[in-house]
This record gives sequence, structure tokens and C-alpha cells, in this order.
Amino acid sequence: MVTEKYKISGMTCAACSSSVEKVTRKMEGVQESNVNLTTGIMTITYDDTFLEDSKIISKVERAGFGAEKYVEKTKKERAGDAEDMELAIRKTRHRLIMNIILAIPLLYISMGHMVPFPMPLPKFLDMHESPLNFALAQLVLTTWILINGRKFYTVGFKSFFKGHPNMDSLVALGTGSAFLYSLVMTFRIPYDMDAVHNLYFESAAIVVTLVMVGKYMEGRSKGKTTEAIRKLMELAPDTAIVIRDGEHREVPVEEVKTGELVLVRPGSRIPLDGIVAEGHTTVDESMLTGESIPVEKAPGEEIIGGSVNYQGAVTVQVTRVGADTTLAKIVRLMEDAQGKKAPISKLADVVAGYFVPAVMAIAVIASIVWILLGYELTFVLTIFVSVLVIACPCALGLATPTAIMVGTGLGASHGILIKSGEALEMSHKADTVVLDKTGTVTEGRPKVIEVRAEKMSQEELLKIAASCEQVSEHPLGQAIVEEAKARNIKLEKVEEFQSITGQGIRAMVDGKLYFIGNKRLCEEQKISLGVYEKAAGEFADKGQTPMFLAEGVKEGEMEAAGVISVADPVKPTSREAIAHMQKQGLQVYILTGDNKRTAEYIAKQVGADQVIAEVMPGDKAGVVERLQEEGKCVMMVGDGINDAPALVQADIGVAVGSGSDIALDSSDIVLMKSDLNDVDKTIRLSRATIRNIKQNLFWAFFYNSCGLFLAAGVLYSITGTLLSPMFAGLAMSLSSVSVVGNALRLRNLKL
Repeated sequence: MVTEKYKISGMTCAACSSSVEKVTRKMEGVQESNVNLTTGIMTITYDDTFLEDSKIISKVERAGFGAEKYVEKTKKERAGDAEDMELAIRKTRHRLIMNIILAIPLLYISMGHMVPFPMPLPKFLDMHESPLNFALAQLVLTTWILINGRKFYTVGFKSFFKGHPNMDSLVALGTGSAFLYSLVMTFRIPYDMDAVHNLYFESAAIVVTLVMVGKYMEGRSKGKTTEAIRKLMELAPDTAIVIRDGEHREVPVEEVKTGELVLVRPGSRIPLDGIVAEGHTTVDESMLTGESIPVEKAPGEEIIGGSVNYQGAVTVQVTRVGADTTLAKIVRLMEDAQGKKAPISKLADVVAGYFVPAVMAIAVIASIVWILLGYELTFVLTIFVSVLVIACPCALGLATPTAIMVGTGLGASHGILIKSGEALEMSHKADTVVLDKTGTVTEGRPKVIEVRAEKMSQEELLKIAASCEQVSEHPLGQAIVEEAKARNIKLEKVEEFQSITGQGIRAMVDGKLYFIGNKRLCEEQKISLGVYEKAAGEFADKGQTPMFLAEGVKEGEMEAAGVISVADPVKPTSREAIAHMQKQGLQVYILTGDNKRTAEYIAKQVGADQVIAEVMPGDKAGVVERLQEEGKCVMMVGDGINDAPALVQADIGVAVGSGSDIALDSSDIVLMKSDLNDVDKTIRLSRATIRNIKQNLFWAFFYNSCGLFLAAGVLYSITGTLLSPMFAGLAMSLSSVSVVGNALRLRNLKL
């Protein structure tokens, strides 16, 4: 059995992806086939002794779609694809704007005479004075609009005739029938003036324009996933300084081989995974691991490509290149997660497969019956078109997007940005919430938690420490400076500042020598910790980082004067938010790469149900997948680049607004206020929106179902009542009004 990926083109809705899955799953030797509508990728597992690539591609093409083997693309190729996608979106936007501009005069001409107050038209366009011009003006405007929306017809009819009708088929059949009927009525006007009352040009044009709006928004949303992966790949530099034959040569990263030595200067990104061969430094791995505290690196320790070298030049021996690097694996995890995430089947798309043939069957059967009964062709045509017009997918097409539009708008007004209808739809099913620790449950930046000193006051200790650290760029040093500023402590001038890589700093203040740093610094400088060693242990038990301040006259004769604990504090709203989630019946996990002791301490503070600690960057998506395999519907909440694969793998990915761009792009929902209370609000909003969608679909089908039989002439033989296309159009409009009106009620929901 082999598993391969194929790029599928020509899909427009869930019915399309479902069709591709159906035809491929029926092939001999196929074990599993899953198609992701968002990425357009089919992942298929099959026995290669039965099947060849060409047979799979041929089968998909016979179903009306394009297929080709999926090839992983380089950074440059992805950039080109992004430009092509942006160009396609711009073209769609231009066509949409043109349609909106054309729809305004069309509505004015066709519907102006129906409003309570007079809306004058020139005599040559007046329905009563010049009925033929009145019809021809609508014909020209509508034709232009339909040409701009021609993709619905090319795709819709192709899918229909291939036996796989989709939402485009519904749009094409409904609007096409309304247009053709109106065209016939236009030709009849010179012979029958009453035919001017049977024009439905505006119905066809407005439905096409509205559906184009939805398709445009969907296209923009799909582009975000590609953008997230492209930004992630850009973390790795394009070139590296390789040491060859004793010389430093700048070469493309692709040319670097395993085992070679590369020089990484301060402030530069590390090009590839490796081991520190020479030098000491501090590395910011937050963009990959999510942990805000910089990591000290010494010879023999591993270093991750894409992370930032803070201080000190280091020589790194490359251990992994190309697709084997940590960064490349995270990219691959994101793509795999996207491929596995099954698209949510919208009820309207699923029903479309049955609804379109049913409507066509009713129209044809009714027409045949009336022909056999001896009625004229004009009467039969009225029956046929009335059935198709009343089944026009306006209400059906609006049922889901209007509720989602109002729901996402309400969310946005509360700082909850919901990127797609699928995300809003899935949120109500969540039963498990996985919270990244750093930056999500905690603030995401170091702060001074406690200051202990025996021979001086806390303020005096902070004053000395902050004065020494004010020229340092290290985040822990900056946390001390920020704390001193918050207490309005005036800092002294620092002299002879020296950074000791991986340990701390050395500086002179008021002629006195000071060292500030970790335990390793104290050991190197033979500084006695005294009572502060026990305090440091207490801080470590709480997941805090102790920083010792030592003073003296000269090196070798220093003693500890105090200790400052620095940690990433819990957000004030985290405990309350988790309690709200648990009241909703959700199980709350905390997921972190931090050590277990720190993670458990934080979890106890906020009341989380379970903790999963010491998780490597590439393993977070795997943790989410394991929970899904247990039957849980997982909502993942995170903020770091390392969270991106897990955000994509989860059923619903939620990024806090203060997070990285890649986390924001990879997520389905963004909490702009970075407040975990908004997770609870999101779930309540989702539940209310789903109720509204179900109500909308009921009304849409109720009108269509009742109207179909009236349009077919069921009552004509009993009462002589025949539903004309005009009333069919009115019924169609009423169904749309009821759907939109019901969706607008969502605006009154209190979050």
C-alpha cells in the first residue's frame, strides 16, 4: 500500500470534493481517499500492484475535474503561486465590482415601478411607454453580468452533465432558466404587450452577483493558508556563511551539506539545524518553540534553524539540511494537517446533489403530463419555467451565508475574528480545548515576580540590577529594567559593561563591581550564594528563573547580595475563562514545551483539567491528532509559530491577537483582545448561528417544496389556479426575505 497526494482542480463546493472521493474510493485497490476542498489536495492510499498514477488521474478527469501528482514546492515557487493567486483574486474582485455597478441600474429599471414612491424613468425606458426598450435594457445589463459570472455556467453545466451536480449547477440551471424564459418573453413583446410583465432578468443577475460575493470571500480565505506556510518558510535565511578550506564563503542554503561548519553572527538567523561547535550564545527560539525565555547555547548543544542568534558569534556544525530540518518538518506537518482535515459538508451543497435532479424531474414530468392532456406549448412552457424559477437557489444559497455573515459580524464587534463559515459551524461541536501555555494562558513576556535581599532594600537591589541591565538587550535584563521603571526608580550611570554569553553580565556602578546572572555565572566567578541558594530553589519550584546579584571590590572576592525571580506571569483572565469553558462542558488541556514542574504549577493556578508538558515543536500537532483519534472534537488555542501545525490540525484553530503572524494566518478564529473569555463567547455564538442556519434552511425548503407543486399545476385541474412565473418569482423573493430577516435576528444576541 502506498499513500500519495494529487492536486485536484475544478472543485467549487463540498459536493465536488465528495464526488472525487466517491469515484476514487470505488477503484479496485483503493483503501482510502480524502479530498481537502480548501487546499485542493487529494490524499489517496492504494495498492500499487492494482493501480497506476495514470489510472487515478484518468478516473478523476472523467468525473469532470483536473488531477496531477502533487509536488512539494520551493520557497521561490510558493512565492510565484502566491502572486498568481493574488492576481486571480484581483480579477475576481474587478468582475464583482463591475457586476455590482451594473446591478444598480438593472434593479432601478426593473423594480423601480414597484416601490411605493415614484422613481421616474425616461419615456424610452418606461415599461408602459416603451415595453420593448424596457426589456432590451434589462437584457443588455443582465447579459453583461452573466458573462462576468460565466464560471458558474461553464463549471455548473459541466458538473451536471458529468452526473455530479453541485451548487454551481443549481445556480446555472435556476438563473439560466429565468434568463431564457425572459428572453423568450422579450421576443413576444411586439406581438403580446402583456409579456413585459413576465421578465425575470433581475432575478438571474442578482443571484449570480450575490453568489459571486460569497465565492470572492471564500477565495480570499483559502489564500491565507498558503500565506501562512510561505511566511514560515521565510524564517530560514536564503544564504549561509560556510567555512571551507579556512575561508568564509556565503553560499545558498541549498548548497550546504551535512557536517559542514557555518558561522552565525550576532543578530542573524541560524540557517540550518546543527550543533554548536565553538562559542557561547543566547538564542531566541520563541518563533519555533513558543517559549519566551531565550535559551543559552554552549558547545555540543543543539540549535534550530530559523531561530535568532542574540549575542556572540558561534560556529555551528550542520546536522540536518533540506526536508530534514525542524522548520521543514513543521511546514510538512501543516500541509499534512491541512490535507487530513475533512471539509465540513454544508447541508445546501449536499442537498444540491438531490435537489437539482428532483426539480428537473418535476419540471419535465409536469410538462409531459400537460402535453398529454392536450395543452398548448405556451402553457407547458409556463409550467416548466415556473417550476425552475421557484426552485431558483436564491433562498437556498442565502440560507447559510447570511447567517454566517451576521454571526461573524457580531463576533467581530466583540473582537472575535472568524475567518470562515466552517470555523463558525464547527465551534459548536467542540468538547475539548487545548491551550498553549506561553502567550495564551500566560502573558508571553518575562516579568519580575519577586525580589529578595538581606543587606539592602528591594528597591536598592532593583536600582543596582536595573542600572547594570539598562544597556543589555537580553529579555530577562529588560524585565528587570521594566520593573524598576514601574516603581519609578531612578537608574544610575553604568560603566565597563560586559556581557558574559550564556551566563549574565559584569558592570561597574558608582565605582563598585557587580555581576548579575545565573547559577553558572556564580560558579564560574566563585561567588558564594549563601541563603539565596534556597530562595532560588523555591523560585524554580514555581517555574521561575532566579537571577543573582553579586557585589564586591574585585573579581574573586564577590558575594551574593540578593536574588530576583523572573517568570512569565499568568494572565488575569485565564482562571475565570477556563472556569467558563468547563461550565460549557469542555475539557481543558494545557500544552507546552516547558518543563513539567512549571507547567503543572501554572495548570494548578488556572484550574486546567490536564497538562501535557515537554512537547517538542513538531509534536504539538501529533498531540492534537491523538485527542481526535480518541473521538474528541478539538479546539486549539495558541499564539506561536510552533502552534501553527496544531492550529491547522485541530478541528478549530484559535489564535490570540498578540501572537505571531503565522499563527494568526494558520488559525480559523482570531481573538483580537487576547482574552481567553472570548473562547466561551465564540462557542455560544457558534451554537446560536447553527440554530439560525437550520431555521433558514427549513424556510428555504418549505417555500420551494410548497411552490414546486403549485408551479407544476397541481391545483389547476381542481380550482383553475395556475402559478405564473411572476408569482413563482414573488414566492422565491419571499423565501429570500424570510431567510435574511431571520438571519438579522442574530444581531440581538448577547455575548
